[in-house]
Amino acid sequence: MNIQGSGIVATDKRILTAAGRLLQVAALVYRKPGPSPEILLITSRGTGRWITPKGWPKAGKTLHDMALREAFEESGIRGTVNPDPIGQFDYMKYDLPAEAIPSFTVNVYAVEFDRMAKNWPERGQRISEWVSPAEAATRVDEPELKKLLLNLPDFIQSK
Repeated sequence: MNIQGSGIVATDKRILTAAGRLLQVAALVYRKPGPSPEILLITSRGTGRWITPKGWPKAGKTLHDMALREAFEESGIRGTVNPDPIGQFDYMKYDLPAEAIPSFTVNVYAVEFDRMAKNWPERGQRISEWVSPAEAATRVDEPELKKLLLNLPDFIQSK
């Protein structure tokens, strides 16, 4: 896969990839409370399945800044985002109108946890849990995201 590099500023909310998929951004939030890292997972508002915070680019903002914004809006997380995507995954959304593009590519940005805000836009709308990378990989559906979660400890050690 060809992952777009760091510092890219979105020119629109809807960015179409070369593969004809809509681009989204996600925050893979982690913390190191002890010798092993933990990953923050949240539930989606619609189906309640486990996901990472994700959303749309915003015109005039970098993709990594929007991933950090999604982490705050969906889970109250404040932290430091790595401007280089650590990977990407594809998924399909089946509950869209027939004329909508149902396929998405998501650039994933690592966010090192600093603190959790007392209030955030989607507070009370989702469940969040800190889990091991292996547990996170069992909870998410997307195979490429599972791989990213399992490889996160290597990314953290290489920092």
